[in-house]
Amino acid sequence: MSPSSALPRLSSVAGPGAGPGAELDQVLGLTSSEPVWRLPADAYRAEAAQRQYRPEWTWAAWGPDGRVLARALWWGQGDSAHPLALDCLAVADDVPAVDRASLAAGLLDAGHAAFLEAGADAPPLYNLMKLPGGWREDPAHVAAVAWRQEAARRAGLTVEVERLQFEWTPEAPLPAAPERLVFSPEPDDEAFLAAMRRVAEGTLDAHTLESEAAHGPEATARESLEFYLDRPGKREWWRLAHTPDGALAGLAIPSATPYARNVGYLGVVPELRGRGYVGEILAAITRFHAADGAERVTATTDLSNHPMAAAFARAGYTSTEVRLIFSAPVHPG
Repeated sequence: MSPSSALPRLSSVAGPGAGPGAELDQVLGLTSSEPVWRLPADAYRAEAAQRQYRPEWTWAAWGPDGRVLARALWWGQGDSAHPLALDCLAVADDVPAVDRASLAAGLLDAGHAAFLEAGADAPPLYNLMKLPGGWREDPAHVAAVAWRQEAARRAGLTVEVERLQFEWTPEAPLPAAPERLVFSPEPDDEAFLAAMRRVAEGTLDAHTLESEAAHGPEATARESLEFYLDRPGKREWWRLAHTPDGALAGLAIPSATPYARNVGYLGVVPELRGRGYVGEILAAITRFHAADGAERVTATTDLSNHPMAAAFARAGYTSTEVRLIFSAPVHPG
């Protein structure tokens, strides 16, 4: 039955009347022939054991006959109080194309309302992952993305950024060791905060620009500092980069995700850009992870940040996927 002819039930699998596991089995069993990536059931269960997926973050739209019409799977870190991102949004194949955006938007609205009621500050972003580089040339991908874009917008996630995902593996040559910069640890978070403010000047990163416009450079830098302090990477990995005469050149924050080592945060102060220092900082981060036995180092940058994408390519990183990130606008205050 089309969602347009009967209102679906929207609930998490932890909601009232949910069975101990039967509803979750139904949600994870939803299939779709669309080319967009969907989270496999075994991956969900493995990460649910680490509390990265949870029943209260797992939402579905149920038809009058008890079938799952759509599902939304939100993700967080094991110690997250609230979900950080929507990882998977899918509808059943028999849901008419004209109904998909409205059905999915209603599902996102219901989930967002529950998260905000539970104390979340804002709706989680939607991370539409694993799109191929030429996805706009494939009508099936274009159609699958279109209704998801519309659903995200209707649910208030009106800021869209396209990002490139990169990775380095030991099969690629190591970038050459830095020769012009000196990297040193710095235990004072305020020193890193000051460096973050400096490297953010003139940034091409869309999120940083939006946050600075709403909250100013100081609050944006502090948000970045707190974000990386909360990642699985260790604080003692962080380094400031200086020229031999002691001038601050930039910073290197090697990091990690629950799945792999990660480039994290790097940047060059405005007055020293255009000298190739970004390559040296990226090389330092890559070589640090490689020396520690990393089998994969991931990284992302905005599609529009051509200098950073070129730096990844020079350092032996391969572009592996495109991601569309939908988020709620950052409001002043």
